[in-house]
Amino acid sequence: MSAFDETSNLTLWAVLCAAVALMAAFAAVRAVRRRKVIRATTLGLGTGGFVLAAALLGSVALNLHTYQRFTLEQEIAQLHFARRAPQLFDVHVRFPDGSGHRAELAGDEWQLDARVLKWSGLATLVGFEPVYRLERLSGRYYSAAQELTARRTVESFATDRGLDLWSSARLSDGWIPWVDAVYGSAAYLPMRDGALYTVAISNSGLIARPLNDIAVKAISDWN
Repeated sequence: MSAFDETSNLTLWAVLCAAVALMAAFAAVRAVRRRKVIRATTLGLGTGGFVLAAALLGSVALNLHTYQRFTLEQEIAQLHFARRAPQLFDVHVRFPDGSGHRAELAGDEWQLDARVLKWSGLATLVGFEPVYRLERLSGRYYSAAQELTARRTVESFATDRGLDLWSSARLSDGWIPWVDAVYGSAAYLPMRDGALYTVAISNSGLIARPLNDIAVKAISDWN
């Protein structure tokens, strides 16, 4: 995952809050030495407030660093499948930056999950754009009975750092300012030997499409 402008802006504000806190702390120490109790108390409270703000902004910036920005629809991954055994596949995931991930999935279908953050108000005015983070890739079964009893395979892509803004926003019942929407999105299609798929993200969530004839045939049979 890569950093983006929102992270830089929040980091800058965190540094500014820390600088103000430092200046207030020095002023509080001088006030104590001069026995100006009220002034020292006020400056001490201000120092604590700015330290808290710096820590909060820094933690949010650290967490947002694990997300990627998107505007219009854009490809975020390609998945290629190779059958190893009945209901067992090797999958090679390729990302737009050239990196890749290999995994083993059991089942008949694959599912890719992501989380999405959208902004409102002041956040959009200063240039914040929707961001997403891939969460996991898992195998699924056609049969409900197998879903309950057969082997489950899950590959995690998530990296949690700092304050988990997505989870906090979901639990806050709308009190976190400038967060317009938080939601999970998933795409799933059948696995087949040689099948190649692309996954894109748009404002409506994840979209999966076949990239070769084998994948097209797999979807046709699946439907």
